[in-house]
Formats: sequence, structure tokens, C-alpha cells
Amino acid sequence: QVQLVESGGGLVQAGGSLRLSCVASGRTFSPYAMGWFRQAPGKERERVAAIRWIGGSTYHADAVKGRLTISRDNAKNTVYLQMNSLKPENMAVYFCAASLTWPMYTVNYWGQGTQVTVSS
Repeated sequence: QVQLVESGGGLVQAGGSLRLSCVASGRTFSPYAMGWFRQAPGKERERVAAIRWIGGSTYHADAVKGRLTISRDNAKNTVYLQMNSLKPENMAVYFCAASLTWPMYTVNYWGQGTQVTVSS
């Protein structure tokens, strides 16, 4: 079993920044990709960004390009989501995910989620 634990969410003013972290642990961990999804109240969960575990190629949804950036540290089994210039519409629960597909069309493991609240 693989566990994904997110951290770094919280309350931030519009225009501010946050960095989310997700640490993977458990049995031998070798996903094809890791990434982030988000779910706002009343909306479906949507894919935000993904990164290939080997090679580091990235995917970012059009809605977040230029403001949200994914990165990873393989040695720490950790993936990050740097979020800049946050807007109220970015407010959501952000979920870490691990996948054997690219760019994460299916998800094999989910984290528990971390709340991001953006005040206007």
C-alpha cells in the first residue's frame, strides 16, 4: 500500500502564494507520474498538474499555466505544487495523486486532501 500525505494548505489573501507538498511512503514506490487534482465546492474534481517520476516532464492545465508549477524531489519521494498569484477561484481541496498513466488519466493512489482558501 502507498500512502500520500499532503501539507501546506491554508488561508491566503488573493495575490498571495502557497506551496503544497506531498510525501509518498509505503511499499516500493515507483509511479509513472504524480500530480495534483483539486475539487471546489459543487464542482467535479479536476486535474491541475502532473509530473513524470522519471525524467520530470510536466503537464499543467491551461487554467493554471503561469501561476501554478509542479516539481518533485525523487530522493524525498515528494512532489510540490507552487501556487502564485492566487485568486478566489483557486479555492478548493487539493489532492495529491499517483498514477501509472500519463498525464494521470487514471489515478492509482489518492492523498486525503488539503484545503486551500483564498480570501478576496
